[in-house]
Amino acid sequence: MPSDMPELPDVEGFRRILAEHSDGERVRRVRVRDAGVVRDANPRRLDRAVRGRRFRAPRRHGKWLIAPTEGGPTVLLHFGMTGSLSWHDKQEPEHRHDRVVFELGGGELRYRDMRKLQGVRLAGDSAAVDRALGELGPDALDISRRRFDELVMTRRGRLKSALTDQTVIAGLGNLLADEICWQARINPTRPARDLDDAERARLYRAMRRVLRESVKDERVPPRRRWLTGVRDDRGATCPRCDTRLSRSHVGGRATLWCSRCQPD
Repeated sequence: MPSDMPELPDVEGFRRILAEHSDGERVRRVRVRDAGVVRDANPRRLDRAVRGRRFRAPRRHGKWLIAPTEGGPTVLLHFGMTGSLSWHDKQEPEHRHDRVVFELGGGELRYRDMRKLQGVRLAGDSAAVDRALGELGPDALDISRRRFDELVMTRRGRLKSALTDQTVIAGLGNLLADEICWQARINPTRPARDLDDAERARLYRAMRRVLRESVKDERVPPRRRWLTGVRDDRGATCPRCDTRLSRSHVGGRATLWCSRCQPD
C-alpha cells in the first residue's frame, strides 16, 4: 500500500473538510497541544487571533491550505510528510498526534501530525500570506500548458526533480510524479529540458488526468491498473506490460518506472 504522505489531492480533501464543517461556525477556542507545530506565532497569540471568528472560504495552493478568518488573520496549514486535518465529535478521544484543535460548536477540527516537519502559521494580512507562499510555483491543478512548458524546458536537472520542486510546480509529490511519468510513458530520470514538444504535451495531459482522478478520491488512489497500486509490492511489475519495475533514487526520493514503457 502506498505512503500516506499528503500531496495536492490530500490537501484538497482537507480543504473540503474545513469548508464543510466550519461554514458559519465561530471558533470557540484554539487549543494547542504541542507548541512545536505553531510557527511564526505562539499558542496564546493563535488562540486570541482566531477565537470568536468564522473561517471564510478556504483555498489551497499546492500542498498549503489557506484558511482566512472573517475580519481577522489567515491561518496557514502545511501537512509535511505525515499531517492531516479531520473533523471529530467533541466526545471522541484525541489521538496522541493531534497537535492543534480548533473547537467549534458542532465539533472539532484537529490538525494531526506525527513528524512535525511543518505546522500551523498565522498571517496577519494578504501581504503576509504572499510572503509565506512567495517561493511556490504555480499550482499543478491550475497551471496552463504554456507555463508548464516554460518551466520544464528551463530545468537543468532530471524530470522527477523538476516535477517535485515546489518552487517550479506546487503540489506534486513522490507518488504523483512517478504516476504522471508512468502514464505519460516518459522516464522520470531523463533531463527535463531534453523532452520534446510531443513529450511535454503527453506529460501535461497525464498530469491533468492523474490530478483530476486523484482529487475525486482526495488521495493518490492505489488502483491496481496504476503504478501507485503496485509500487509497494514485492517484485512489483508494470500494470501495463508486466515488466519488472525499475527502482532508483532521484533527488533523494524513491523512484519507480518501467524500463519497457518508459525507456531512457
